[in-house]
Order: sequence, then C-alpha cells, then structure tokens
Amino acid sequence: MKFTVTRGLVAAAALSLSALAAGAQENPECIAPANPGGGWDFTCRQVGKSLQDLGLIDKTMQVVNLAGGGGGVAFAEVVNKRVDDGNLIVAASSATATRLAQGAYPGNSMDQVRWLASIGADYGVIAVAADSGIETLPQLLDTIKADPSSVSVAGGSAVGGWDHLKVLIAASAYGIEDVRTVKYIAFDGGGEAVTQLLAGSVQAFTGDISEAKGFVDSGDIKVIAVLSPERLPGEFADFPTAKEQGVDAIGANWRGFYAPGGMSDEAYDAWVSKIGDLYASDEWKDVMAANGLAPLDLQGAAFQDFVAGSVAQIQSISKEIGIIK
Repeated sequence: MKFTVTRGLVAAAALSLSALAAGAQENPECIAPANPGGGWDFTCRQVGKSLQDLGLIDKTMQVVNLAGGGGGVAFAEVVNKRVDDGNLIVAASSATATRLAQGAYPGNSMDQVRWLASIGADYGVIAVAADSGIETLPQLLDTIKADPSSVSVAGGSAVGGWDHLKVLIAASAYGIEDVRTVKYIAFDGGGEAVTQLLAGSVQAFTGDISEAKGFVDSGDIKVIAVLSPERLPGEFADFPTAKEQGVDAIGANWRGFYAPGGMSDEAYDAWVSKIGDLYASDEWKDVMAANGLAPLDLQGAAFQDFVAGSVAQIQSISKEIGIIK
C-alpha cells in the first residue's frame, strides 16, 4: 500500500507539472512598454492576434500598455514583480537593447530576463508632415546644418535611445560634425511623437516603418528616407532610401520578446516554440510584407546571443557619438 500511495503521488506530481507546462499560456499577456500606437504596441497586438488566429494560443492575448522610462518601467515591473510569470511576454526591440547598453534602466541588465525570439526587423524611417515643404533627407539635414535650432526631431525613445541614434547616424553620415546640435525630443512611443509632428510642435519624426505606416496610409505624414540598404518591396517601394540620396545611413530595428528571468524552462520553451511556429507561417509572412518587416528568424539561445551582440554594438556606437563615455 505504501508503494501504491507513493506511486500515486509521483504520478499526480508529474501530471501537475505537465499541466503547468502545457498551461503556461492559459492567460497570455503581453506588456507593450509604451503608449498605444508605437512599435512595441504593434508587436504585442499583431503577434497576439496572429497567435490566436493560428490556434497557437486558446485565449485572446491581453495587451497591457506600461509606458515610462523608455521601457524601463516595464523592465523593472517584470524583474521585480513578475519574475516567474509563465503567462507573460514583453515586446522588445533595438530600443530595449539601446537602453540596456547605455545603463538607462538603473540597476538592471539584459541577463535579468530571458530572451525569447525575434519576429523580424523593422527598418528606420525619417518622416515629416504631409504638408511640410521638406521633400528629401538632404534638404532636412541641410536645414539642420544651417540652423540647428529651427528643426526639432521627435521619436518614441528616450534621449540617447534607438530612435535618437538613427537620426544622429544619418546626421553624422551627412557630415554634421557635432551631432549633439541635432534637437531631439523624446516621447513615450511613436504614436505620441507623430501626434506632436501633426500638431506642428516638431518638424520631423524618427521611428520605424511599422509605426509610420498607418500615418502614411491616412495621408498625415510623408517618409523622406528609409534607413535600409535598398528599397523595400511591395507597397513600401515608393519610399526612397537614405543611401540613394547620398546619406550612407542604415538603421534596422529588430523586434521580438523577452520573458521573466524566473520563467520555468517548460513555459519558456513553449513560448519559443509558439513564436517560432508563428514566424514560419504563411500568415506571418503576409503580416511582415504588409508592415515592412525584413526577415530575422532567431529563437531561444540564438536570440539570446544576438541580443548580447546587439547590446555590445550599441555601446560602441553610443561611445562614438558621445552618448556614453
């Protein structure tokens, strides 16, 4: 009888662990570390919808917008309060790596969370209001050269963040020697930055093509440069690259997810598998094409290594342009 009871307890424990692993996404939640309308918000909402459409999750993904500190508020929330939550994923990007590289999340580092997978790369854009007299990137940069105080550029990352770095890289490539003269104004998300552009509070916008697309479609803004090596396909083919305008500036913003550092291996592996299956689907290829996402297929350990390399590269760039010492 003693053996029977023990065997029953072992079986029950195994069943419980199996249910826990299988149910790691029973109440799936995605934190978008910015206000609605930006790239992180797009990442959570589009991936959540696609996962459900493909039957990879059973319930609707709850999206929580947790803005502040260029993603720092969300990172701290996960590290300090949600450390072992198997239901939770968080939208991340080059902007996240930038803030981590520059020590902008006080007391936090990339190894406090688990990096899940990428869903593509989102090329940077520089845009102006649709009724702006500026038509090209050199025209904008010439205006900044002549009178830096006359142009403010808005972005959805903090000062020194990835949106900021993109316009500084373009300015440096164009021959603006002291890129610190470029006026950059930070907002919590690309949507808020575009709103300020349309209100006339700023003269240009730096962000990613996914967050700019809706405003282009509505006729509110015009893209004067895509920071890609060559023109993007499909409906983005009309957008000129910086490179073809004589500005050798490339800026690709990877998009993906991290998870709480204490997430179980079972839950982690389940999320990695689901996001990998999503990425491989024809449906996701259509989403990528419609939103200007370039291929970037990395999961699990490969993505963890990629993010570590990204953080190191951004530290180097930041030192070159004087953001950090």
